Amino acid sequence: MTSTTRKLKKRKKVLLELNRLDENASKILFIHYSCESFYDLRESGRSARITSIAVRYFETGQYVSFSIHTTAEKMGKLNSIESHYDELEKVMLKDFFEFVKQHENYYWIHWNMRDIGYGFQAINHRYKVLGGKPTIIADDKKFDLADKLKVIFGDNYIGHPRLEKLIMKNAISDKDFLKGAEEATAFENGEYIKLHHSTLRKVNVMHDIFDRVLDKSLKTDSKKKEIYGLSIQGLYEMANGHWLFNLILLFLGGIISWFITWLLS
Repeated sequence: MTSTTRKLKKRKKVLLELNRLDENASKILFIHYSCESFYDLRESGRSARITSIAVRYFETGQYVSFSIHTTAEKMGKLNSIESHYDELEKVMLKDFFEFVKQHENYYWIHWNMRDIGYGFQAINHRYKVLGGKPTIIADDKKFDLADKLKVIFGDNYIGHPRLEKLIMKNAISDKDFLKGAEEATAFENGEYIKLHHSTLRKVNVMHDIFDRVLDKSLKTDSKKKEIYGLSIQGLYEMANGHWLFNLILLFLGGIISWFITWLLS
């Protein structure tokens, strides 16, 4: 199997996944979270504290969020978050995993939440460190939008950082959006509300990008040859679905049908 054939096969598989998700729109959730900068923790080996988690329903657009500052407010510890961080974080994560348990049959769309450094594993690990027992989201219920976009549009579909470049390319609102370094600074300054608003914005951005992928309106820097390659199969895949290609097939089908009928008459 050539690399082009393998690439097109993988792309077709992702497009089928997208169709399946679209058919189950009421079961789609977008998730993103903010945390302490894990780059600053390399020497200590400690896992990064989580400050907030944002979830958005695809079909209704409604948000559900879990954050240190709202948890602190409910517990009457808004002015002493740093001295009660472990306790507050554990309660926040407990609430989050109760939500997960109620949505185990949902699909979770995320952006690069793939490992113990940053991802579902990291959230699970933090809860375990704090003495909790996480509800595990099955791998077949996770959809890494960042990775799937590379499969659909090619590795070089947009510049780095990709999420920010997609926002600019598609004129998506970036209100309250914080870059990685800005998030680290916000955490150091105890600006938890600012961090949380950024997390909410990012699930909104993912929602917008995903919706545009489904209706084929997402703008990227990809060229046709980067997506389909230059093979015969690639040219077929590129033409397949285009209205003119389908019209030609319909026309040819009509001619062949008429010819067979003529032969048998």
